[in-house]
Amino acid sequence: MTSRRYDELWRRIGRHLPWVAAQGITAHWLRHTTLTWVERHFGYGTARAYAGHTDTTGPATTTYIRADLQAVATALAAMTGRPHPLAQPIDDHRVV
Repeated sequence: MTSRRYDELWRRIGRHLPWVAAQGITAHWLRHTTLTWVERHFGYGTARAYAGHTDTTGPATTTYIRADLQAVATALAAMTGRPHPLAQPIDDHRVV
């Protein structure tokens, strides 16, 4: 889908849900908000992997920051409140 198509979908959603238009919610807004939450709760490396940015080059520091699939699955399980088979359990058998 093109960015113009996404924009049109969010305009249509905003006509039916006024709070969407009032808050300026878009696909980019959802992605940014999700990645910010993951970064604040699980760290930069996990947010970078969650976003799919693990193969891109960047500043030298990012070379050493990595997260594996288990870390991303744990973040997803925590965000949704639903179990994930790859999520890392903690002592009381809950995911983080």
